[in-house]
Amino acid sequence: EQHIHNIDVINWLFNGYPVSAQGQGGRQVRTGDQYGEIYDHHMIEFTYANGATMLSQCRHIPGCWNSVSEHCHGAKGTADISGGKIYDASGKKIWETKGKRNGHQEEHHDLFAALRRGERPNEAEYGAKSTMTAILGRLASYSGQMIQWDKAINSDVALADFDSLHSLQDEAPVKPLADGSYAIPMPGSKTQFI
Repeated sequence: EQHIHNIDVINWLFNGYPVSAQGQGGRQVRTGDQYGEIYDHHMIEFTYANGATMLSQCRHIPGCWNSVSEHCHGAKGTADISGGKIYDASGKKIWETKGKRNGHQEEHHDLFAALRRGERPNEAEYGAKSTMTAILGRLASYSGQMIQWDKAINSDVALADFDSLHSLQDEAPVKPLADGSYAIPMPGSKTQFI
């Protein structure tokens, strides 16, 4: 929920989506009612079908060290994906991108070029599955359980009454408690998440 694009980059790298996730998180700093029920930090381990794992961490806590990046570690070296660099196992840089344009701008150039060729790019399914990857991690963090992709994607548990939404003037699907606060997910509780 806090850094879906960074999770998405690793899905691109593995050319697939995780089969399971487990992790933890909490609310330590952003605890006021204005933050609803969301956590301010998460640490999730996603496991892919080939056995590879991604460790994903994020936080929304002022005054802390920040890094919005992706790094891969393997037997032969490491890659700083967002920095466009690859290092061998001894730490020597063996490759660096020569790209001059911003990646966000590049994706717009690619989209506009495709439209000019008469193509109609449709990445809705990809976007939905990437969103589900982030949701899978949140479910694992909120529940304290190992969550399987197939079980989560096929679950009929409604986390909120979204069917009641018909316009932006409708009441929010997640309602505050009587005191105005929101129920905070508690790992290990009997709350059903999937």
